Amino acid sequence: MNNYMHLAGRILLAIIFVLSGVGKVSDPAGTAGYMQAMGVPTILLWPTIALELLGGIAIIIGFQTRWVALALAAFSLISAAIFHSNFADQMQMVNFLKNVAIAGGFLLLASTGATVLSVDSRRK
Repeated sequence: MNNYMHLAGRILLAIIFVLSGVGKVSDPAGTAGYMQAMGVPTILLWPTIALELLGGIAIIIGFQTRWVALALAAFSLISAAIFHSNFADQMQMVNFLKNVAIAGGFLLLASTGATVLSVDSRRK
């Protein structure tokens, strides 16, 4: 049962990144404009998309789980600080805390690694 819950947890943590990456691919100009408005260089657009899409998929299938979880935890915290730090806006505060909570989930995942239902487990 724990192995299935671990897999479900990985899927639930990662799906937001996969969908966000797909959204950015479908409107790269809009995403680049938003990044620029927040002071983020647009040269980071495609690396961001790659991290979200490939990182999300890697977490779901359990590939290089510890390293990818650490990368996505850092990404979540950096994104919170850059894009959701306007605490006068309650929705931005909620989004900031959401990113912090997601980072916490990834840190837990990094500490445990993937379980039996993962590519990492098959590679051992």
